[in-house]
Amino acid sequence: MSRLLHISASPRGAASISLNIAETFLDTYRRTHPGDTVEEYDLWDGSLPEFGPAAAGAKMTVFGGGTPAGEEAAAWDAVTATFERFDAYDRYLFSVPMWNSGVPYKLKQFMDVVSQPGMIFGVHPATGYSHLLTGKRAAVIYTSAVWGPGLGPEFGADHQSGFFTGWLRWTGITDVQEIHHHPTLTGDRDLAHKRSRERAQEVARVF
Repeated sequence: MSRLLHISASPRGAASISLNIAETFLDTYRRTHPGDTVEEYDLWDGSLPEFGPAAAGAKMTVFGGGTPAGEEAAAWDAVTATFERFDAYDRYLFSVPMWNSGVPYKLKQFMDVVSQPGMIFGVHPATGYSHLLTGKRAAVIYTSAVWGPGLGPEFGADHQSGFFTGWLRWTGITDVQEIHHHPTLTGDRDLAHKRSRERAQEVARVF
């Protein structure tokens, strides 16, 4: 049996389109995978640690082969606990609204917290990075309100999907399914919502 973690980057609750599509995905997944475990991680719930001076110092201490101490040790313990919570699953669903052409800062904070040597990656001076999260799968819901495929730069740019899907692949998660909702300011929002929910159901059935 698999364990699925839904990581939400939207703070908008019931008003969030990405969360609405995620609910469609999870309803379908629970119905078609009745023996699997499904849990939620709201990045806005206050449990995500900061990655400030102590944590950055701890990371460099670990890079140098040392053991963090004092404030660095406490910060590294919080980083480790967050990574272990993440790593305990083999399936992930991410709901990712577009913010200013990119991803919400809480999602970037999560990425910075868990992207650590010996956890997400290894690195060798001759061969470069090794990717440690192999054998896992991810589905990502990407939403936006203004930007859309085919629009000019006056409507923004997509630094959302390439950035985040690229990060997933860098971690070693190469089995990634994307669900897109980009109705734009003049598009048919109801039709776009219907199609994105249908895509979510399609991915969830075979995930």
